[in-house]
Amino acid sequence: MKGKFKVLVTLGLVLILVAGGFIGAYFWYNSTHYMSTDNVELVADFIKVTPLASGKLLEFNVNEGDYVVKDQLIGRLDAGADSGAASNIRAPISGVVVQKSALVGEYESSAASPTLALIMDPHQIYLIANIDETKISKVKIGQAVDISIDQFKGKKFTGKVSSISQASNNAFSILSAQTSGTFTKVVERVQVKIQINNNDTKLLPGTNAVVKIHIK
Repeated sequence: MKGKFKVLVTLGLVLILVAGGFIGAYFWYNSTHYMSTDNVELVADFIKVTPLASGKLLEFNVNEGDYVVKDQLIGRLDAGADSGAASNIRAPISGVVVQKSALVGEYESSAASPTLALIMDPHQIYLIANIDETKISKVKIGQAVDISIDQFKGKKFTGKVSSISQASNNAFSILSAQTSGTFTKVVERVQVKIQINNNDTKLLPGTNAVVKIHIK
């Protein structure tokens, strides 16, 4: 019995060591070949619709969710007889209206550059990943990226690093990070822009994602 027990104990220890080796190798491989973060957000460039002249808004013929084509006539101002084509309001890009704030009957002043609506190109949605300053040196433009988007559980996307910010997020803060005599050092983050490959899905800007950047 004692001999069998020793064999079982030895076998168990060997299995533990082998399993530990595989687990260690797995984590080593992933840490040296990939960089993962869930500090990621889908982003779109929102283009403002503004009037070229001042006057009373007579028409505004689009609603949130409508698709418009660049230079499409979407509104009209009562801007006076001398304003000509400036009284027409046209879509600045082709895309989807994501927000409408225009109210027919209001006076719109071109000098104040009022935002009548916001339009985005649904084919130009990208990701912004916030990477720790201690790891950013490993990220290079063109690296492949595996993407999981919270909105679509189980669906895998791919992309690539398209640009890397030349300053940390804190550098763009309006208020100084140090507001008193005490200083607390924190890890700063740098924004990395990730282009999504061959996207044919209706993505929502502002939603979350997880990325795994191929650093080797």
